[in-house]
Amino acid sequence: MTIAIQAKNLRRDRRAITPALSTIIVTSAVIVMVLVAMFFANNYLQSTLSQSEYKANRQFMTTEGLQIDDVAWTIGRTQTSVFTSKYGNVNFEPGVITYTFEVNTGTWQLVGNYTSGIVLFTIPTSLVSLGNGYFERIYPTNGSFLQQGSTASVSQIFVSQKNSLARGSGLRIVAVPTIRMLNSTIVIGAQQQNYFKFYLPVLSRGINLYASQSITQTSTGVLKLAIPNVTQIRVNASITPAAQALGYDLGNLNSTTSFFRFQSQSMTYPPTGSLTPSTMELYIANVTVSLGLST
Repeated sequence: MTIAIQAKNLRRDRRAITPALSTIIVTSAVIVMVLVAMFFANNYLQSTLSQSEYKANRQFMTTEGLQIDDVAWTIGRTQTSVFTSKYGNVNFEPGVITYTFEVNTGTWQLVGNYTSGIVLFTIPTSLVSLGNGYFERIYPTNGSFLQQGSTASVSQIFVSQKNSLARGSGLRIVAVPTIRMLNSTIVIGAQQQNYFKFYLPVLSRGINLYASQSITQTSTGVLKLAIPNVTQIRVNASITPAAQALGYDLGNLNSTTSFFRFQSQSMTYPPTGSLTPSTMELYIANVTVSLGLST
């Protein structure tokens, strides 16, 4: 009699939960917890992989920048570098930076304007972000666009995050051509002749097939100019109007928002002029950059 009464009371209790329904609720709760754990684990794994990819391609872009010097001065030389990326991409931005050469032979005169593109590895800020306005110079540590010495680089590699670019936000590792200057003196008898030699690679767009993750550089020619009786040489760096419209700007070392941060935008050498007229030699190498050629 007691068991029958208890069963009857249980059927009348609306708060009672059958074992089957209880099992469903517990199972659903476990599934939700597993899904949440998988979501956070996937985000953590993605963040870790993207961080590793960013660090690996910092080294790749440094190698790519230094490779410009290996290719530029031998006409016809071709060199391909292969990279691996799941989250980022490499692109070539043509016609970004212009270098203007002027000489003083009694009055200032223009020697030439040379415009080059740049190579960029971009990873979305949703995966790796160091903060809008972040800037880090990888190589060389000197921020001048004109480096002196036989071992000086003809490119700069840096990291720049500027979210207002027309190409979209992203953390970018950049390789941009710069200038190497060599100064030498030749003495013949009682006469002394000074030489200032400038080396500039100019990057232009090649054939982009995107068939593989690779960058191919090819030297297509080297232009040489020689100008005697020079007392001063001035080199200016500027951003082209088309690149300015995309959000690229030079800025300076103290800027907190600029994309490029060169030490200055103009350099004169020697700063106070030379009493002994010198000969300026200018070497301009044309290098095509092709993305994704089959290797």
